[in-house]
Amino acid sequence: MSSWPHPPHPVRPRPAAPSVTLAGADWLASASRSPGGIHALWADNAMAPTVLPCGKIFDVIDAPMLFGRRMLDHLWSAAGPGSGPVAAQRGRLLLFAAPGSAQRLPALLEWEEWGQRADGGRALPPLLFYGTGDAVTVPPLYPQPDGTEPTPAAVRWLLAPETRHPWLPGADALLWACVRAARAGSVPMQARG
Repeated sequence: MSSWPHPPHPVRPRPAAPSVTLAGADWLASASRSPGGIHALWADNAMAPTVLPCGKIFDVIDAPMLFGRRMLDHLWSAAGPGSGPVAAQRGRLLLFAAPGSAQRLPALLEWEEWGQRADGGRALPPLLFYGTGDAVTVPPLYPQPDGTEPTPAAVRWLLAPETRHPWLPGADALLWACVRAARAGSVPMQARG
């Protein structure tokens, strides 16, 4: 049963593009201090991106697109635990994570000597962490009906929330994915003879 007072105006999304389900929208709205206000906003315009606070029901780990895709490949591999919702925004990947991950993951990465080269420079891409006190722009509930990408590129779902309580990876699972993605990206290519 959805807590929506009335569903959003119907939009015909492309079948291949991810859309947020009503249960997923309930979950997203619960991050706000005023879930009813978020539902009202979406009822008027389900195509509007929304700013939601982090720390209550999700944190967000923000990675450069290529590195984030490598992380997702490992999270969704046969050995991986999977992931929660994932969005793309301006060349970055936003991985929705368990609350507290934004605080814990940087310490775990530092312990792993994340991104340090022998000469003191950065070897790996910088990650951004959004937790308590931060907010992120979440994509619209539905993609553009004609499938076009707005210019400039806006935030969009790669894996949209589908349930009222989605599984979210914690700091340990994200550390696992970061380390494997870094190793996969730093393997030298074979010399061709």
